[in-house]
Amino acid sequence: MYDINKIREDFPILSREVYKRPLVYLDNGATTQKPRCVVDAMTEEYYNVNANVHRGVHFLSQQATELHEQSRETVRSFLHARSTSEIVFTRGTTESINLVASCFARWINETANLAAGEPFEVIVSQMEHHSNIVSWQLQSGLKLRVIPMSDDGILDLEAYERLFNDRTRIVSIAHVSNVLGTVNPVKEMIRIAHRHGVPVLVDGAQSTPHFAVDVQDLDCDFFAFSGHKIYGPTGIGVLYGKEEWLDRLPPYMGGGEMIKNVSFEKTTFNELPFKFEAGTPDYVATTGLARALDYVTNLGMDNILAHETELTRYAIDQMKAMGGIRIFGPEDNHDAVISFEVSSATGEVIHHLDLGTLLDRLGIAIRTGHHCAEPLMHRLGIQGTARASFGLYNTKEEVDALCNAIGRVRQMF
Repeated sequence: MYDINKIREDFPILSREVYKRPLVYLDNGATTQKPRCVVDAMTEEYYNVNANVHRGVHFLSQQATELHEQSRETVRSFLHARSTSEIVFTRGTTESINLVASCFARWINETANLAAGEPFEVIVSQMEHHSNIVSWQLQSGLKLRVIPMSDDGILDLEAYERLFNDRTRIVSIAHVSNVLGTVNPVKEMIRIAHRHGVPVLVDGAQSTPHFAVDVQDLDCDFFAFSGHKIYGPTGIGVLYGKEEWLDRLPPYMGGGEMIKNVSFEKTTFNELPFKFEAGTPDYVATTGLARALDYVTNLGMDNILAHETELTRYAIDQMKAMGGIRIFGPEDNHDAVISFEVSSATGEVIHHLDLGTLLDRLGIAIRTGHHCAEPLMHRLGIQGTARASFGLYNTKEEVDALCNAIGRVRQMF
């Protein structure tokens, strides 16, 4: 039984008011709220178990290390990875993608059999978050190739396959668009890439909070996600990588923990996953992340998906019934995010910043702007959108509150 009222009791912030109005929090695509169990677990560790991990023989250090590595096993189980050696802790999806981009580019530039001055190619899509564009642009010796999409936000798979050539070295693709809610057919895209002998990195920031992910079933080579988007703490994230790929790549950063032996003449590196985890990890945040994953697992990812699918469909139907609202993205196969623009009674589009500011005064928290996806905005021919994104605790009553507030704002223009 998916008891939404009981679930909401786990999130104290949902009961507060803003501007003397009940908070309606619809900015989950940016960050989710945290259940008590996550904050309590982190508080307990800070007060009673705090000690640096992996490096101490004393009791607290060993206890903290055990919690940290138990968290790694929780992540492995959640993603259905083969081994904890394939789970690297990072600060979030952005760092995970930067890690792959930096290490992969170094490895390719050192080992690739390309003509002098000839760049290798990375395939991305028109709907990528900036972190999956800029991370690659910062590297040397590569060129981005871009998968086009239709007006309603569906990638062109035939055009995708035509992008492969003898210089293609990796595909880096969003599982779900943070703007359009498009759920990309990544399993099929991975199959196509592997047929060309090309590995695939999947940006799972917007998929892991909403439906079950099995990295072995997808057969992706890398997968990244953030803790704060799946009801966990900020500043913690995960990079999954197949062992054979993590073994090939050079380390991302140097320092403690990622080494086996150090001399002034030579350094040898630690085994996986520690090769990519230089310095003291946020071992308290990994505990918080594990509790968050336990929380959604106990609710059931299929139950969360069913709830959010119904809620998103309801919101789209309500907005369409109002008229004067343009919704971006596909009609079907739409994840729990709705990007839209609202027209006034005279037909002029209300600027998304004005809309978001006025909705905020009515207690409605949404996101406005380009959502770190400027190339996608250029493709759509707009500057930005308003975006409502749903979480496991949102309700139809909150959707009604959003629509009523939009109606009030329209009367002001």
